[in-house]
Amino acid sequence: MHISEGVLSAPVLITGAALTATAVGFGLKKMDYDRIPQVAILSSVFFVASLIHIPIGPASTHLIMNGLTGLLLGLSAFPAILVGLILQAILFQFGGITTLGINTFNMAFPALICFYLFRNGIRHKNPVVISVCAFGSGFTAVFLSSIFVAASLIFSEESFINIAKLVVIAHLPVMIIEGIFTASCIGFLKKVRPEIIGG
Repeated sequence: MHISEGVLSAPVLITGAALTATAVGFGLKKMDYDRIPQVAILSSVFFVASLIHIPIGPASTHLIMNGLTGLLLGLSAFPAILVGLILQAILFQFGGITTLGINTFNMAFPALICFYLFRNGIRHKNPVVISVCAFGSGFTAVFLSSIFVAASLIFSEESFINIAKLVVIAHLPVMIIEGIFTASCIGFLKKVRPEIIGG
């Protein structure tokens, strides 16, 4: 779901960069030094999951794992996702340098929303509630990211409206896959490392 260079308008790029810079600053300030390895691992998961992508006009579809990243990191998802996107832009030319801000915001802000929506659910004692909330986080994060990417395209140029619709529709299977994967990961962590989830 990377947006390529030269596609978005300057106001959208500047707004995305400003919002991301602010959120990354808060995320770094709130991050415990003990959690740096966890942030690094989830940044790596995001990086690897996004490597295999299918182009859709100026964007692309691929696994994101921002729902899982958001659930486990909260506000620290912003620096984690930013690092992953920087490496992808430099090493593989996915996205771009000028679009780093808006691409990071489009991936990390839904992760943060899911943290606040579902964090209490995954700390529940009932495994069904945990699975439903974890699935909801994976599904919702990709859904919101696709909406944000579509909005970024439409706000840049109204002629992108058909591509924006395609971005959302093309990610429907990804939403389901990510929901299942996130539920599996959270269920596994609940058994072997419950302290990571908390509660």
